[in-house]
Amino acid sequence: MSNLPTDIEREIEEARERLAGTIDQLLYRSHPKTIVSREVAQVKAYYIDPETGEPRTDNILKTVGGVVGVIVAIVVLRKITK
Repeated sequence: MSNLPTDIEREIEEARERLAGTIDQLLYRSHPKTIVSREVAQVKAYYIDPETGEPRTDNILKTVGGVVGVIVAIVVLRKITK
């Protein structure tokens, strides 16, 4: 590393460019629309196989079973407490 003023100025400019790129990436990743689209893609990947496009019935049945179980538990608890 040289201490010439032109070399130092060039290194400072390169550091600024790297920092600007990093800030742009952070802004993109933290933007609400980006976060929502990332989460939607995760949910879709859980229920639909991304390679074949076929529904993942095992995961769908697990979710449906959980929802039905919660509904049944609520109904039973309401009947017991009356």
